[in-house]
Amino acid sequence: MTSALENAALPDILKRIYAGRGITDPAELTLTLDQLLPPTRLSGIGEAADLLADAIEGEARILIVGDFDADGATSCAMAVSVLQQMGLREVAYLVPNRFEFGYGLTPEIVEMAAAQMPDLIVTVDNGISSIEGVSAAQAMGISVLITDHHLPGQVLPTADVIVNPNQPGCPFPSKALAGVGVMFYVLSALRAALRSRGWFNAEGIEEPNLGDALDLVALGTVADVVPLDRNNRILVAAGLARIRSGRARPGIEALFEVAGRDHHSASASDLGFIVGPRLNAAGRLDDMSIGIECLLAESSAAARGFAEKLHQLNRERRDIEQSMQEDALTQLQTLELETTELPFAMTLYDPSWHQGVIGILASRIRERIHRPTLVFADAGEGLLKGSGRSITGLHLRDVLDQVATRHPGLLTKFGGHAMAAGLTLAKDDLERFRQALEDTVADALDHTPPEQTEESDGGLAPGDFGLPLADELSRGGPWGQHFPEPLFDGQFDVRSHRIVGEKHLKLTLDVEGVEIAGIAFNIDVEEWLAEPLREMGALYRLDVNEYRGERSAQLVIQSFWPI
Repeated sequence: MTSALENAALPDILKRIYAGRGITDPAELTLTLDQLLPPTRLSGIGEAADLLADAIEGEARILIVGDFDADGATSCAMAVSVLQQMGLREVAYLVPNRFEFGYGLTPEIVEMAAAQMPDLIVTVDNGISSIEGVSAAQAMGISVLITDHHLPGQVLPTADVIVNPNQPGCPFPSKALAGVGVMFYVLSALRAALRSRGWFNAEGIEEPNLGDALDLVALGTVADVVPLDRNNRILVAAGLARIRSGRARPGIEALFEVAGRDHHSASASDLGFIVGPRLNAAGRLDDMSIGIECLLAESSAAARGFAEKLHQLNRERRDIEQSMQEDALTQLQTLELETTELPFAMTLYDPSWHQGVIGILASRIRERIHRPTLVFADAGEGLLKGSGRSITGLHLRDVLDQVATRHPGLLTKFGGHAMAAGLTLAKDDLERFRQALEDTVADALDHTPPEQTEESDGGLAPGDFGLPLADELSRGGPWGQHFPEPLFDGQFDVRSHRIVGEKHLKLTLDVEGVEIAGIAFNIDVEEWLAEPLREMGALYRLDVNEYRGERSAQLVIQSFWPI
């Protein structure tokens, strides 16, 4: 721990937590918007701003082509609404249906887009791998601006302009921007360009306050599970402040309401586990246009209808996911392998699985067995679509790139991030891919099976189990990917226990005479009731429980064991 952090006016526990997350200077904890990295450091952003400004001044038609996840939906809604506020008269959006067209600006999507006769296509959260689609658009005389954050391949598309912090040579220090973050920066640069041209004064248009879009930026950033480096924490903190103060757009407030959550106490965790999944459900099971229209709704009444539809889709998604999990666990059991004998990578497929839910299933299985996991579903015409989730230290997109290099023609297409990726391959090639993936991952891990570890921020003293520290920890974020919410470990006497909601364990715990409530979600109820613990060790979060207007501290138990 550096002396600068030691001398900061912070509780010792928070100093310890921040030091464990790489914070060396308390200045890094200042999350005001004036600390954001400047847009000028993004390659291509000046050209992108000029391209858009020319389009607005020339009354061009712009079509936003989005993605079917929460990052794509928030990016799309922000682009449409802010461009309209800037005086663009003709702007529309198009989101590929994942079941018919798949991901990105494909030639088929360009053909659909051409029916709307756009002068300019702007991709959000996609496009960096759309080589054929960009060429098809330009052959039709349509200009293309790509805004994306995914990792590029060996060849870049010949778009008019590309803005992507991960493109070769881009000096932007934060490579962790989500797609919605990239578009936020582009719109910031566009506003500056229009201001310098005197556009707003000439047209009598009030300059849009881009702070109004930060609720979307926060939601898309957290839901896409990108690393919360300082720049992203600034964006998320500002967006959460808007949501808590009642200044969020009606669609986001409606998504909190249908989930039975109070947006006035919103956290990053709520965006990731409550709002994000409901928005994502549209793209997984139906059409992401439902989610985008929810975010574009200008009244609470209009937003509520879309939010209720998304809530219902999310329930259906959970039912489908539960059935798929049971199938997947059956497959794992048939392997009859101990954890130490598991393959280096797990590949699962069932012809009945839903293409829109395989990513979630991959995440659940990865959590259970601590192996990079690829899950496949039928995509028709003899093809399979796969979605993968990785483990810390293994870059999944790079692994797929190596598989494609070692086995030319095996992968029809692939893309993604370090921790999540997608691909398409021929159904007949599944077993060949399974072996190729296993070999490549084994090489990447030096043929050493990965060990699953649970990291703790240490223990808490009995006097720490109260609202003051729980509130301090809540304010200490935003917490998320690569900046995890604090976890503590300790030993407790179990004073009482009961099952709530059929599968959750409610506890009263004691540590050195101090009692504290605890809850463990989704436990094995039969196993607990057969032999309930009188003493336990636990890994837990110190959280604030709000019930009927009363606030109290409680432990949210991530894992526990007998002592």
